[in-house]
Amino acid sequence: MAHRTPPGSSASHASCLDLWREKNDQLVQQAKVAQDSGLSPRRQQLAQDALEGLRGLLHSLQGLPAAVSVLPLELTVICNFITLRASLAQGFTEDLAQDIQQGLERVLETQEQLKARLEHGLRGLWDSVLYVSSLLPELLPALHHLAGLQAALWLSTDRLGDLTLLLQTLNVSQSRASEDLLLLLKTWRPPAEESDAPLTLQDAQNLRGVLLTAFAYRQGLRELITGNLPRALSSLHEAASGLCPRPVLVQVYTALGTCLRKMGSPQRALLYLVAALKGESTWGPPLLEASRLYRQLENTAAEIECLELLVEALSVAHIPEAPQLLIEVELLLPRPDPASPLHCGTQSQAKYLLASRCLQMGRAENAAEHYLDLLALLLDGSEPKFSPPPCPPGPCVPEVFLEAAAALIQAGRAQDALTVCEELLSRMSSLHPKRPRLWEDARRGTKELPHCSPWVSATYLLQGHAWVQLGAQKEAISEFSRCLELLFQATPMGKEQGNQDASFHLLQTLRRLDRRDEATALWRRLEAQTELPQENAAWSLPLYLETCLGWIHPPDRETLLEEFRTSLLETCDL
Repeated sequence: MAHRTPPGSSASHASCLDLWREKNDQLVQQAKVAQDSGLSPRRQQLAQDALEGLRGLLHSLQGLPAAVSVLPLELTVICNFITLRASLAQGFTEDLAQDIQQGLERVLETQEQLKARLEHGLRGLWDSVLYVSSLLPELLPALHHLAGLQAALWLSTDRLGDLTLLLQTLNVSQSRASEDLLLLLKTWRPPAEESDAPLTLQDAQNLRGVLLTAFAYRQGLRELITGNLPRALSSLHEAASGLCPRPVLVQVYTALGTCLRKMGSPQRALLYLVAALKGESTWGPPLLEASRLYRQLENTAAEIECLELLVEALSVAHIPEAPQLLIEVELLLPRPDPASPLHCGTQSQAKYLLASRCLQMGRAENAAEHYLDLLALLLDGSEPKFSPPPCPPGPCVPEVFLEAAAALIQAGRAQDALTVCEELLSRMSSLHPKRPRLWEDARRGTKELPHCSPWVSATYLLQGHAWVQLGAQKEAISEFSRCLELLFQATPMGKEQGNQDASFHLLQTLRRLDRRDEATALWRRLEAQTELPQENAAWSLPLYLETCLGWIHPPDRETLLEEFRTSLLETCDL
């Protein structure tokens, strides 16, 4: 007759524990098979099935009263479940914090201390559990593993104060006085798991390395942005020596290049940028930083080449690699910030950088072609929301049109410039008021764009230059006059110094046409303006106006006024 084991016996308990452990190990192996399947539907299905299996196993374990003998397995299942779920979701969610909390509460249930500690929240739970763990050494490996996941959650949500306190408690054998998170992570030593311990997707030691790398990189980037370059350099070196997957290493090397460039070590910076560009990865950030480096070195050819490569790199669709079914460094990094020096933007933003630098460096033919390509990108709807590069501040779409027109005129393509100007005017026709009431409308909060009138007047200015290039003096005077009329009516009192460029050019044109009465009236107005204090002499002009300024030859202004005064006096003498 077969012997039956009573349900409540220790043999039955051990049998269930073995079955639960086998189930955990089987699900971990299934997740690892999924990891090796690449980007495929089978991978997703295997991983999702493993996740649901771990969820069901956890419900089975937590459906029974908490027991010290079962807790190492239960906590390990919680860790595997959180790791797999966070990796599949590519981030941490609030309910994962609840899973951690439930695991801690189960530990305290075995010591009958739960009720007194619940009011202190998650931080209080951790203090209580780590205190209890000194009496339950068999729980230490699993608790440190769970603490690593708690640290990852708090790091990803910037709860650095809670993270510091947790690490101070974990490093109980070390000095608790330190508040240096990097040092605390380096001194944290998770206990080694037993050889017969349940399988884990990711052990505590590996998780510690991920945390150390992620925090070092986050801190280095923050110090770089705030200007604390020596500390940034130290933290970034720490990150580079850690568990860095290739995409993160590219970012770290690029940040090191930025830091060293700002510290005045361009050659060392270049070495890191070359290393970042090796192998197949995202090339945008290092190429943008290389262009900045060559600009600082005044190597225009290399700068332009880097920007051309940047445009090409951003035009290629990036096929992401299958993420590991683990907590990786990328999961713990902040979301991309447009203000970050590592943000390389979109293809249209890179194309704008290339076009504007060509225009600034006198490469008018190249600039014109790049601006036309950029306008084609913007107008075909492939990038409907063009926003300028954040550093330095760039233009909005109307100013891109204006710069394109300026580049075309500079390249001797006046007819194309007129076409661009006409397109801009047609697009702004519904926005521009029928009569110049810009500043009153701005105060009243009307919907017209605050720069609409200056854009329209600048368009007239550029059209005037285009007609001059085509030899059509009558049309040129008409456009210059419209520019001045709009500016004089729309500009507030005391702000007329941005209008003199168009005025001087109109004066030159009127003089060449021998239209003396109109030229004399304009000359008197310019004479009066030159006697006013020049408060805005250092005001930075938009690029399209800077380009116009080069055509007007500003050093000759005083000479022009003096020559005109002399010619008037000679006429009076006659």
